Amino acid sequence: MRYRPIAPDLLVAELADRIAGVNADGRVRVALDGAPAAAPDRLGAALVDPLRVRGRPAVHLRSTDFLRPASLRYEQGRTNPDSYYLGWLDEAGLRREVLEPAGPSGSGRILPTLWNAETDRASRAGYLGLPDRSVVLVSGPFLLGGPLPFDLSVHLALSPAALARRAAERDRWTLPAYRRYAEEVDPVALADLAVRVDDPRHPALLLPPG
Repeated sequence: MRYRPIAPDLLVAELADRIAGVNADGRVRVALDGAPAAAPDRLGAALVDPLRVRGRPAVHLRSTDFLRPASLRYEQGRTNPDSYYLGWLDEAGLRREVLEPAGPSGSGRILPTLWNAETDRASRAGYLGLPDRSVVLVSGPFLLGGPLPFDLSVHLALSPAALARRAAERDRWTLPAYRRYAEEVDPVALADLAVRVDDPRHPALLLPPG
């Protein structure tokens, strides 16, 4: 694989250009896939204003606001990497409340948050109407390779060594889940765009073959 180094601000601009060019007359659903150590939430927040400047109203949602209740997440224990990989994200809720309404035949009314993991209660958020040509940015881990319908996907890749180095101590139990995701899904190959972020100050875009 060959990567092209790019400055962080130019990366945001280039991604915004690419996203703005998708389905120019309709809504766009974008996955920003990556472990917390790769900072996909930060990228999602950074893309909102550049997309608006390009005439694409944007809303950024975090997958951590669409987790399943603790009774389901912790059924196999609080630090079970297989449960974390397969059972924490409420894929059905994210699809029902965000991705399908934001799709080409959807209502355009989305729920920006579904579950508050800290209080372990429904967030009680109000529905949000999407303007024409809106972009919905969803950031978080394990978004690819499953039933979630996205129009464009960006994967923020970390080498195993970089992931182990940058993961917070409290999150080190999740590392086997990311190894399994890399082996079973291969998000670098599956994503429309992949960005190597071993050093966040020096990201690099994956170049297409040839």
